[in-house]
Amino acid sequence: MIRGFIISALVALGGCTAELPAPVPIGPVYRDQSALIGVTSRFDAQKFAGVWYIRAGFDPDIGRMAFRIIDGPKGTVMRLGVFVCDPAGVCGDFSEDLPLTRQGKGQFRVKMPNGQNRDFWVLWVDEGFRTAVLGNKSGDFGWIVDRSTTGGADRIKAAREILDFNGYDVRQLKVVK
Repeated sequence: MIRGFIISALVALGGCTAELPAPVPIGPVYRDQSALIGVTSRFDAQKFAGVWYIRAGFDPDIGRMAFRIIDGPKGTVMRLGVFVCDPAGVCGDFSEDLPLTRQGKGQFRVKMPNGQNRDFWVLWVDEGFRTAVLGNKSGDFGWIVDRSTTGGADRIKAAREILDFNGYDVRQLKVVK
């Protein structure tokens, strides 16, 4: 069940790199694929390091999750963590390390548990690297992420506007509670 939840979160990670055509979407499309989209020029790997909390996304099952990119002895991974409760009300934090490669500045490829590769781009990050927008060209994935689980209403609003600017239908965006 827990692995299934993490896998469903990762299914949302779809997209392409600048060299490849957009892959066939693996789920519902939330973006006008004819709209221009690109990686932020502000991306800085050192400033992007650390924990990011998913504050909103398009996945219908989006819940309280966090991730971080880790360079370790086994290579670079995306550690995706999720908070879940079982039917008896026992709750806990669980995580999984997924192999990750950097495709370019602000572009990443994650190897999902089912063996598929999924790409995502950092579309925007605020000047203080507190809030960011992740998305992809195919439009079947998009997250607003933040360093905190609360606050930053002005930055979250700006992130919604970035998604809209990049062709996303923000009416379908789900806020994580």
